[in-house]
Amino acid sequence: MLPYKRSKRVADLVRKEISDIVLRRLKDPRIGFVTVTDVSVTDDLKLARVFVSSLKEDEREQMLEILNSAKSFIRQELGRRVKMKVTPDLEFRVDTSIQYGDRIDQLLKEIKGD
Repeated sequence: MLPYKRSKRVADLVRKEISDIVLRRLKDPRIGFVTVTDVSVTDDLKLARVFVSSLKEDEREQMLEILNSAKSFIRQELGRRVKMKVTPDLEFRVDTSIQYGDRIDQLLKEIKGD
């Protein structure tokens, strides 16, 4: 028996491949430094939510627009690299876990300071 679900294995593979596609194949100078932090794939493998983060907060909306406009190219390239019956549709979202972690860290420092 495999240690975890197929959708999780596919999500790990899709995250790795999309990271490489954005880093090496996407030729948009406006994209800057983007990190694919996580991918969540539905159980039927038809939709992949791709969570991305950027160092600059003010460029996140522009980053999402660029990635969404290149969605068909990224999906086509993903289909070439990953042999699946159906290549999942991509949905890009900003990963807010870093800000959430910073907020928790700040609250813990305030509690410790009291």
